Amino acid sequence: MGALTLDLRPGAGLGAFNLGMPVCEALAYVEQHRSIFDIVHIKYHDEEPLLVDLVLSFPDHGFHLRFEPRTQRLRLIEVFDIQLLQMRYATSSIGGPSIAATFVAVYALFGPTFPGTYDKKRCIYTLFYPGLSFAFPIPDRYTDCCQDREAELPLEFPDGTTPVMSRVCIYDSAISGGGGTTGGVGVGVGASLKKAMPPQLPLGSLYMEEVHVKLAEELYFTGGGQHLPFGASPQDVWAELGRPCAINQKQVDPMVIHSASDPKPKTALCGDYFYNYFARGLDILFDGQTHRIKKFVLHTNFPGHTEFNCYIKCNFFIHCSPSTGEHADEHSVPGSNSHDSEYCITADTKWHQVQELLGDGGRAAIQTQGSVSNPFGPTFVYGYRNIALEVMKNGHVATVTLFQTSLA
Repeated sequence: MGALTLDLRPGAGLGAFNLGMPVCEALAYVEQHRSIFDIVHIKYHDEEPLLVDLVLSFPDHGFHLRFEPRTQRLRLIEVFDIQLLQMRYATSSIGGPSIAATFVAVYALFGPTFPGTYDKKRCIYTLFYPGLSFAFPIPDRYTDCCQDREAELPLEFPDGTTPVMSRVCIYDSAISGGGGTTGGVGVGVGASLKKAMPPQLPLGSLYMEEVHVKLAEELYFTGGGQHLPFGASPQDVWAELGRPCAINQKQVDPMVIHSASDPKPKTALCGDYFYNYFARGLDILFDGQTHRIKKFVLHTNFPGHTEFNCYIKCNFFIHCSPSTGEHADEHSVPGSNSHDSEYCITADTKWHQVQELLGDGGRAAIQTQGSVSNPFGPTFVYGYRNIALEVMKNGHVATVTLFQTSLA
């Protein structure tokens, strides 16, 4: 079986993987093409997943995808083994086991550019084009050839040989700062590849739209201006959010045994049902008798949780007052007050920060699906008035359940 061939699109993507795409789209494509991408590694920082990239790595094909951890959008594509992946640009190919990816070949294919940058510590010479960079290891005996930024291109050594490419990076062309030439930003681009960000979302995109929550009252979606209050009907939800991705009958809540107010025996299912909006990171629970909203469930889509990649991350802002109640009436309009962030729980808020805001959550109920189906261990559920939070072992919130205390 020969090397995989993918189209190289500087500043845009590689094959079907487009810069800016959410991780869920990338994984969906991988799932649809399992015969090609039969081995994929998902890498992330177990304790602090927001500090480093979420990475999808394809070791058999020599490349990986780096997703910005907060938005979970593709910010950088790296080809780390040139012999395992053949890249097609225009009508020519480069890389793979049979086509030498030399400096001269790259320069001939992509055309003239300005001198690149040389990392003395790593002995790596990097050549830049808009939205694209090529790294070339330099043998120790030829490092002097790369010290001069005005060195002639294409780079060739005194013995007539030329460096062989070791890595390709594809990133948003806007990293160059706009308006400048490649040569004018070469050093800046090289220094900031680690900070390359996804391209701007297209106009009108609802991905990562802000969802503002007024506890025990409503959800407000800033993208389209929709309001969803507790007690709304399924017809109201369809009118505001459109058709749900799925409708599922609710399993019996395993936490209901802790409620002394509901002594009735339970069966496997109850009359309540969910509208699932996976693309919004949202579930809406309706009462099976009244057909009115009784709960909302918001998902953060952190890796290391059993429901990772089932939902897109919900970019929520839960406006609440601190445990003292001192500012309980301060925020009449979600997002309108400059101090909102002080009394707001977001998808990135950690458990210790929630406690500082809401007070001690008491003893946690331990939630697990068993070691076979859940390799990540249990999560911990803490309840407050009108809100319950499912917390992962690393202190990040996995889901938030919103309710009205009288309906809980």
